[in-house]
Amino acid sequence: MRVVFAGTPEFAVPCLRAAARSADVVAVYSQPDRPAGRGRQLSVSPVKAEALARGLTVMQPENFKSSYAKDALREFQPDLMIVVAYGLILPQSVLDIPRYGCWNVHASLLPRWRGAAPIQRAIEAGDTRSGVCLMQMEKGLDTGPVLLSLETPIHPDDTGGSLHDRLSALGAEVVEDGLKLLQLGIRPVPQIQSAEGVTYAHKLDKAEARLDWSQPATVLAAKIRAFHPWPICEAEVSGERLRLHAAQALPLNHHVAPGTVLAATRSGLDIACGEGALRLISLQREGGRPVTATDYLNARSHLRST
Repeated sequence: MRVVFAGTPEFAVPCLRAAARSADVVAVYSQPDRPAGRGRQLSVSPVKAEALARGLTVMQPENFKSSYAKDALREFQPDLMIVVAYGLILPQSVLDIPRYGCWNVHASLLPRWRGAAPIQRAIEAGDTRSGVCLMQMEKGLDTGPVLLSLETPIHPDDTGGSLHDRLSALGAEVVEDGLKLLQLGIRPVPQIQSAEGVTYAHKLDKAEARLDWSQPATVLAAKIRAFHPWPICEAEVSGERLRLHAAQALPLNHHVAPGTVLAATRSGLDIACGEGALRLISLQREGGRPVTATDYLNARSHLRST
């Protein structure tokens, strides 16, 4: 089985490893190297780094608009192309090149959370379950029929990071399962996605990470979990901007303005919200490192409750 793999971030690396265990990966496509870090040095993607470590051929076209890019893919004579968080839209002329078309691993239970940020949007919305789908790609955005899927619960303490890692591992499982079936001559049966329950996971924006204390505490707590480890939620507390790493919603009744400090103890820093209160457990001052609420209050003793 000649497979071309296309992916870019860390999420896709376990899927590349699974593909390499189960098939002959003849080429790996990844986004072009981008400037990163304070020095803005060119940085290779996690998928490219994994491919180079395995001695695999790496291709990094800007897009597939040119006939040259399509011809280069065609020369690999792929039976199948596996796409995982690649970051480029593939035109139909590319989807048609591999003998079995293109498979995509998507980090949601389709048709819920099509789009760019399904992991974070699921947590933000308060979903209790998530999963991965192995999908036969077509021209639409995450609209193709589902071949295989695996489900996992979203735990109350899950963050965007913890759910990301769990779904990444499940993605590798569906890739390996799908390839084994195909090599046995069994093509996974495509299940057309339902027209009901479609939601879109819009790309994360740093501006969304600024908390509005007039919202319910449960909403803010879910956003803090969803936006960790990126972009990290921010809020103003007693005139200071803080980055919030962990928090808990409290069903407190109060009659003060949202954003007011209700209590500051070893348990955390309790902030009044539009409904209930948010207990800040781990936070970070500008230019500092993440600390517990206790350590933060040691530096700002005037906030501590008596």
